[in-house]
Amino acid sequence: MRGIKASPGIAIGQAYLLQKEIKIEKTAAEDREKELARLDRAITRSIEQLKRIKDRVAKEMGENAAAIFDAHIMILEDPEFIPEIKSHIENEGVNAEYAVHETVKKYAEIFGEMDDEYLRERAADIKDVGSRIVANLLGQIRDLSELPNGTIVVAKDLSPSDTAQMDKSRVEAFLTDEGGKTSHTAIMARTLEIPAVVGLGNITQQVKNGDIIIVDGNEGEVYVNPDNDVLSIYMKKKEDYKEYKEKLKSLTTLPALTRDGRKVELEANIGTPKDVDAALANGAEGVGLFRTEFLYMDRNNLPTEEEQFEAYKKVVTSMGCRRVTIRTLDIGGDKEIPYLGLEEEENPFLGWRAIRFCLDRPDIFKTQLRAILRASAYGKVSIMYPMISDIDEVRRANKILDEAKRELRQNGIPYDLNIEVGIMVEIPSAALTADILAPEVDFFSIGTNDLTQYTLAVDRGNQRVRGYYNYFQPGVLRLIKYCIEQAHKNGKYVAMCGEMAGDPEATKILLGLGLDVFSMSAASIPLVKDVIRNATIEEAKALAEKALMSI
Repeated sequence: MRGIKASPGIAIGQAYLLQKEIKIEKTAAEDREKELARLDRAITRSIEQLKRIKDRVAKEMGENAAAIFDAHIMILEDPEFIPEIKSHIENEGVNAEYAVHETVKKYAEIFGEMDDEYLRERAADIKDVGSRIVANLLGQIRDLSELPNGTIVVAKDLSPSDTAQMDKSRVEAFLTDEGGKTSHTAIMARTLEIPAVVGLGNITQQVKNGDIIIVDGNEGEVYVNPDNDVLSIYMKKKEDYKEYKEKLKSLTTLPALTRDGRKVELEANIGTPKDVDAALANGAEGVGLFRTEFLYMDRNNLPTEEEQFEAYKKVVTSMGCRRVTIRTLDIGGDKEIPYLGLEEEENPFLGWRAIRFCLDRPDIFKTQLRAILRASAYGKVSIMYPMISDIDEVRRANKILDEAKRELRQNGIPYDLNIEVGIMVEIPSAALTADILAPEVDFFSIGTNDLTQYTLAVDRGNQRVRGYYNYFQPGVLRLIKYCIEQAHKNGKYVAMCGEMAGDPEATKILLGLGLDVFSMSAASIPLVKDVIRNATIEEAKALAEKALMSI
């Protein structure tokens, strides 16, 4: 099968079909004692899983973030909840799955109708615990960190939180029916350095659990239950690719310097503090994009200022003297956070998202800004606002930032008084008014994923029009060129943190356009550096001029 090459590499492993929706059917229990024993085993396994998850989250995100799992464990040990499930089995003779479903439904409705907001939120906890018990009853794995070694994850689609959960040491690759090269699932795969092929159409209908799968992320090809000849060929390809990556490692400590002496910076895009190790291992000179959404996902309430501060501080201190550019909360579009109660929108990519949400919710926005400012006392930090469309948004955001600074000063809390503040250029109106925006910011960072889809009117997640999505289109390139020119006229630098920055086929064009900082998934850094070190600015400019005129 052929799909979209989303993340490079060769993988060979066994398929695990990720089913997100579990259908519960009511059946008669043949042996009620055996059914009760099944339930006890599922509950024990659920508690063990939750304790492991809690420990992992505590290490990666802090004790406060891990506290939600204590609440889940308490539900499993509740003196009323579990006995009521058992009573359904004992008195009605139903299967354990159905008994769990009915009990969860009852308690979720009770809590969901309460006036107190905190208690209403507990309904989501009960549903989550119930889903975990049922998954364990059916032998299904909900937590992707618990997958067996050598797994190829196969799913209709994977959310950013799904891919963030993956234990890199256990997962060989993933395949999806949906998605494109710039979908967030593909981006996360590259961040995790896991081979991936997406947009396969119906891969979930073509495979079953345990099938032997070959994934060629370099070519976008997938083989299901291949014969021994094909298997041998790909085992050799896998070894060759491994050797190629080892050769690229020799570039890690070398500068991104063209043959004629032009130096640019190569930085990493990261999603969590644990991504820092890969960034440094691949020679990142900084973090050009720290996506902060991970702090808000996989939980039922907002992260506190302290939780955010600890996560940001961990990245900043780990990066030493290198710059860390932290993007403020960018939700909406294809990134949902259920507990915020965002209304469903007809076109979420053009809706209430990113900076628009933050400006309307200054309570949430200021908490994050305070946490970022506090982290800036420990290293070189830059703040970046996403989805800016005009100068008014920058000024309104900076006003809230000034309030956060004033509050910290009043309380004697240190922060970098000279912290840089920049914007993402991902809306055409921002690109076209770069001359107006440049004097008011310290830098631009071009987000080519959204800039391309907005410029070309192409939904990058829509399978039918994905062929129209092309960041080499002259209209997109001309907007990039204008941004760079106007920033340089005002003495400001320009970064790029969209997927184009990590595409070796685009590297020379971007060099020719004058880009200062390339930020990408860690795994792409050696590939891009190899192109830069073998290029000259003269040939790069010639290629850029040609691309600007190519139709």
